[in-house]
Amino acid sequence: MALINKIRERSGIAVAVIAVALILFIVGGDLFYGSSGNGGLFGGNKNKIGEIAGTSIDAQAFQAKLDVARTNYEQQAGRALQEQEVQQLRNQVWEQMIFDIAYKEEFEKLGLKVTPDELREMIQGTKNLSPMIKQQFTDPQTGQYDRNRHIEFINAAAGNQLPAPQKMAWDQIKESAMQQRLLEKYNALLSSSTFVTTAEAKKEYEGQVTKADAKYLYVPYFSVNDTTIKVTDSQLSDYLSKHSKEYVGYDSRSFDYVVYQVAATKEDSAALYEDIKSFAKGLAAAADPQAYASANSEVRYPYERSASELSADLKTALATAIPGAVIGPFKEGSVYSIHKFEGTTIDTAYTVRASHILIPFAAGSPDSVKAAARTQAQSLLDQLKQGADFATLARTNSQDGSAQQGGDLGFFKQGRMVKPFNDAVFGMSGTGLVPNLVETEFGYHIIKVTEPKSNLKYKVASISRELQASEATRNAAYQKAETLRSSVDSDKEFEEAVKKDPKLVMLKAERVFPDAAAFNTIQNAREVVLWAFSDDTKVGSVSNRVFEIGDNFIVAAIKSKSEKDNPKVDDFREALTAKVRNEIKAEQITKKLAGATGTLEQIAQKYGAGAIVEAANQISLATGLLTTPGVDPIAIGKIFSLAAGKRSKPFVGENGVFIVETTAITPAPAIADYSQYKTQVLQRSGGFGASYLANQAIRDNANIKDNRAKFF
Repeated sequence: MALINKIRERSGIAVAVIAVALILFIVGGDLFYGSSGNGGLFGGNKNKIGEIAGTSIDAQAFQAKLDVARTNYEQQAGRALQEQEVQQLRNQVWEQMIFDIAYKEEFEKLGLKVTPDELREMIQGTKNLSPMIKQQFTDPQTGQYDRNRHIEFINAAAGNQLPAPQKMAWDQIKESAMQQRLLEKYNALLSSSTFVTTAEAKKEYEGQVTKADAKYLYVPYFSVNDTTIKVTDSQLSDYLSKHSKEYVGYDSRSFDYVVYQVAATKEDSAALYEDIKSFAKGLAAAADPQAYASANSEVRYPYERSASELSADLKTALATAIPGAVIGPFKEGSVYSIHKFEGTTIDTAYTVRASHILIPFAAGSPDSVKAAARTQAQSLLDQLKQGADFATLARTNSQDGSAQQGGDLGFFKQGRMVKPFNDAVFGMSGTGLVPNLVETEFGYHIIKVTEPKSNLKYKVASISRELQASEATRNAAYQKAETLRSSVDSDKEFEEAVKKDPKLVMLKAERVFPDAAAFNTIQNAREVVLWAFSDDTKVGSVSNRVFEIGDNFIVAAIKSKSEKDNPKVDDFREALTAKVRNEIKAEQITKKLAGATGTLEQIAQKYGAGAIVEAANQISLATGLLTTPGVDPIAIGKIFSLAAGKRSKPFVGENGVFIVETTAITPAPAIADYSQYKTQVLQRSGGFGASYLANQAIRDNANIKDNRAKFF
């Protein structure tokens, strides 16, 4: 009784404690870790898909926009999107968000907008109709724009008569058209603001027309053996820090992996063979063989087929078969087939198989060209009549896509080819060489009928089954992969375990990028890439599960990673090593050439192997090209910087060390009009170039952070 009284006395405290516990249970996750991963007292924003101009992009908000776009797309296409199309749509939605956040602000600062009258003309006008809008009412088959259908649609939209999904899609198209128009205005404004001065045009003219003659001594870097140059990690780090702007960081992952391929076993093959024999009995006894075959075949075939639609084995068997016979089973690749022959019927058109050799001449060619083509074709025909091999001559002489197949055109029906060709082939009663050349609009043809024309069709009920791995076989392959995965805890242990199993091969995926959907020969591998870029996946860790991709089970281990915001030497090791090695070579070569006197030939002889002396005549500053060094702007610039008769000291060029002597400079003659060169400068640096640079600047200033690869 005393206990009950105590409980009653403290019931208020108990209720309060329970209430607090319930509240924490309901909202605790949001309070401490943030709603939908948006942070909290102790949690970070794990649901942040990216950032644009300081605006955080939430994964759920992005997915909502993607869902709308996907619904619109699928309604217009009349089908579900494939994964590759979904990926493209994600990119479009992301670009739209960049435009809405980063670009619109710039447009507003410049006062750029699309007026109501302008929008009306874009949507339904005739003078400035948006190409994007016009495309919506263009027949994809004919390429013709349907103005009447366009107006009917506009009226339906104005009267709120469109279904909700269609109205949503239409609003999105209009928004995209407005976006496109704003971008056009922005780019036009930038292009109009670009101006080339007369001084710039004159410099362009002189760079193209002024000529120089020179001699030079050249010692290429490759003349010094790479094995004699030692490059340290410290030197690579120093070079990277001094040239950090040239080496932009990137996100990537490199991992080792093994593949357990799921392949049908002998037991699977035997089981399928027994199934096929069972189907053969059913097919033989079926009252309606065509319906029985259709219900049991994994591959659909037409019931009536011409000879061209039959496999070689089946065609051979049918030549001696009687109606009602069950033929097979036949194996083609991994497919087993059984057939029931039910007689023949007559087709409305003949089918034939032929090969050809084409010697073309263009329409309207001179008689001499046509005569030469005929002479060549006739010579080949004569060789064939004397026993030459048709396929060999076709491969070496025919100028047609069928040449690689020895001229084989396969089977084709009457009326498919141009009339002269068609008449010649179907005029043959059997097989063999068409005796005369056949002239068509494409040229001269030498034709050989390889299978005679026939209008016979075979009535065949066919059941085909593909040999596939059984569930037991798949489970066995998975178990092997899982046993390996669960037995190792690091990439080192993974590597050792693979070495111990002679049946396994360690494969490497190098520098896989965040948005990759494949690596090496493994397609549709997004699941593996997402794991590799997960925040929880560290260098050295083994995959937390076995990945099932098609008929492959994959186990992987992370070997290394690169990060966009933290570039390291290993990210560019090969390129950095080449640069540092060349710097060391340049220092050695320059030191050896220092203080050299005499002619360039004498200096080269004194230097020894590797030194080359060459001449450059009538080169220009704009398009100068040296014999062995090729395009070397530093060397070309040095030649034009010297007065005639002067020699430079040893200097480092792009791919080696030089000493140059300028022997003559021919100045560009004065001209009065530089407008031609103004245009050239504008085309190179203005117009599109200015637009590109401005667009890139907007993106750079927006400091875009794209983490989509961690979510999709």
